[in-house]
Amino acid sequence: MTDFNSKRIPPVSDSQSNKKNFGTDFSGDDDFIDSSEAAGFNMWGALQTVFSVAIVMATLFTMWNPSNLFSNQILDRMFRSSAINATLPTEIPLTPTPSPKPRIGIVAGHWGNDSGAVCQDGYTEVELNQKIASLVRDDLVNEGYEVDLLQEKDERLFEYAALALVSIHNDSCDYINNDASGFKVAAAMSSVYPEKSSRLLACLTDRYGSITNMKFHAGTVTKDMTNYHTFSEIHADTTAAIIETGFMNLDRQILTEHTDLVARGISQGVLCFIRNEDLNIKPTQDILP
Repeated sequence: MTDFNSKRIPPVSDSQSNKKNFGTDFSGDDDFIDSSEAAGFNMWGALQTVFSVAIVMATLFTMWNPSNLFSNQILDRMFRSSAINATLPTEIPLTPTPSPKPRIGIVAGHWGNDSGAVCQDGYTEVELNQKIASLVRDDLVNEGYEVDLLQEKDERLFEYAALALVSIHNDSCDYINNDASGFKVAAAMSSVYPEKSSRLLACLTDRYGSITNMKFHAGTVTKDMTNYHTFSEIHADTTAAIIETGFMNLDRQILTEHTDLVARGISQGVLCFIRNEDLNIKPTQDILP
């Protein structure tokens, strides 16, 4: 017979009673509660992060609204920058190639071929022609032109192309008569552009006569001048003329002592033709009495 008073049975808790009543072992409840609490903590942290970002963004949008972000100062800088960029070239400009200088040909008559007329004192026409031609060349170079100083039968004369060509000669040293004084000019009238030849003839006659105060001796223009061999050798587009600057007898003083005026009369005649200047207007250079 068992004595129930000798052994005290501990009271059964509600949880233990429930466990027995459902017949289920909840020995893992503590782990379940810990994981649930951890999950609940992480979710709350995420919500805090979202709320924090939302507050920051709201603050930014409130402070940096379009009226503040694009203030007048910033907009002004943007417009200035756009204006400057619009004026800048999109490509680096190429350095322009300078155009070649216009070319002129000056022939020193008889040079490289023969002496031409010979005076009693030994002075030769070719010497005088060379001196005048060199001065003409210098005048035209100073005016900005490319000038070729050519010999009488220069190889370069074949198909020679230039704005103009003038061959310089002089007349006899012998005394002929008192009228054997003055200059003569003939142009290549067989040119394909006879109007240009006429223009060069007129310019040389006008400027040379004005500057030297010498008369045009038209009566002694010969076929050797009008049919001058160089006219048929040069390029058809080159306007050409031949000038005899004076007689080496009666005109010797001006030819030898005032050679600069003689040369200037020729160079100014060439420029008159090239620049299409008016005729019958005396240049500003000094004229001999």
